[in-house]
Amino acid sequence: MAPVILFPAIDLKDGRCVRLVQGDMSRATVFNDDPAEQAEIFVEQGFSWLHVVDLDGAFAGKPVNATAVEGILSRLSIPVQLGGGIRNLATVEGWLAKGVTRVIIGTAAVRDPGFVREAARRFPGRVAVGIDAWDGKVAVEGWAETSELTAQELGQRFEDAGVAAIIYTDIARDGLVQGLNIDSTLALARAVSIPVIASGGLGSIRDIERLLEPDCTILEGAITGRALYDGRLDPREAIALLKRAA
Repeated sequence: MAPVILFPAIDLKDGRCVRLVQGDMSRATVFNDDPAEQAEIFVEQGFSWLHVVDLDGAFAGKPVNATAVEGILSRLSIPVQLGGGIRNLATVEGWLAKGVTRVIIGTAAVRDPGFVREAARRFPGRVAVGIDAWDGKVAVEGWAETSELTAQELGQRFEDAGVAAIIYTDIARDGLVQGLNIDSTLALARAVSIPVIASGGLGSIRDIERLLEPDCTILEGAITGRALYDGRLDPREAIALLKRAA
């Protein structure tokens, strides 16, 4: 059994580290004005990966918080996965060249699946798909629009594409720290052979314990955000629990 990876999240808005509630940009809480400093804190706490999202970029359709991302990359040695505003091969190539380990393609996975396939072919193991769903339907454009696609339908489109992972976010739970939607995440993971990462709502050590139950061994890991920032999840306790179970 591969160890479960816990990804601390840095969401970027106006160059600062924020958390949203259900993807609503008007409900942003600033937790750190220096994202690179926050990234270093996560490294000191023992995390082995970092999850970064350019929120402004997700709405604009192109990188907006590039300076903040580059600042993070310049000060970290752990791998970083990055999403938000990645809509073409030039952007993929640019971020990978700057040190991003894995890019996450969200809206473009719905609008232009051929782009995802080409990116995954050109950069093996370094392209992930972000599937963000509201009531089971995939949302795009920074969650501002909902498509008719289900999460499972979108995931299955890339079964043979060489995608490294799927990050599945339950938008209704995101930022509410009321617990991961394990049932929906597992349903997606069972429908595809691509590794799946759970996101949206992780709220306490109980979620970590749930991830270690036998039915969750098919998941690659989970993303945690607000629970870390407001102290509901002790990072060292969570990491120690995952290490003991590995």
